[in-house]
Amino acid sequence: MKKHLVLTLSCLMAALQGGLVIAADNHHWSYSGHSGPEHWSALDPEFKVCATGKNQAPINLTATVAGELAPLAFSYRPSDASVVNNGHAVQVNYQPGSYLTLDGERFELKQFHFHTPSENLIDGKSFPLEGHFVHADKNGSLAVIAVMFKEGEVNHTLASIWPHIPAQVGETVVLHQPVDASRILPAQQDYYRFSGSLTTPPCSEGVRWLVMKAPQTLSASQITDLMKIMKHSNNRPVQPLNGRVVVAS
Repeated sequence: MKKHLVLTLSCLMAALQGGLVIAADNHHWSYSGHSGPEHWSALDPEFKVCATGKNQAPINLTATVAGELAPLAFSYRPSDASVVNNGHAVQVNYQPGSYLTLDGERFELKQFHFHTPSENLIDGKSFPLEGHFVHADKNGSLAVIAVMFKEGEVNHTLASIWPHIPAQVGETVVLHQPVDASRILPAQQDYYRFSGSLTTPPCSEGVRWLVMKAPQTLSASQITDLMKIMKHSNNRPVQPLNGRVVVAS
């Protein structure tokens, strides 16, 4: 057993040094072909809920029910950050200290990333970009704020990030100026709420989704610049509601 372990570690180190290890998180699944969304559940046993789950995201937000949703309580502050191209999305990693208070719990902002075109639809409408602000509470439960972007004026906060997006998959760039995530959120903060999942493998459910009604803008060139780096769309198709209720504020 010990000898086998030493051999295994030696092989792993050799592979790492040779650049042969392909991280499952980065390359095991994709958005097209044999590793695309319709095949995710067959790629790994841990991904089976991508097909069997009944509360999957994204969805088409339609036939919503009006409800008395509490105003979103953001406590965001400017933060040192880094931006990574993980091959699936452009992701900005945020430092601790910014959070959302939801259902009496504190959800720390961990990162935000972008999907193009949008994953969720609003009354069947797709947007050229959707940002996901991923939060976690002390127990690891997740809450995601989704912000839609339509083509229009330049988004100046994104303009401070876009030039630093790494062209190489797996590369991370430390941003030299703090990022203020609150400036990416719309001023009008009415929202839709539903229970869903991660929109990427392993498609874990129990995620609290809060989709902002008001879209933000970014320019046509900002959309084009992102697509040149990503080289592919990264939106999972909408999933069945399966009787879920979407509540609108």
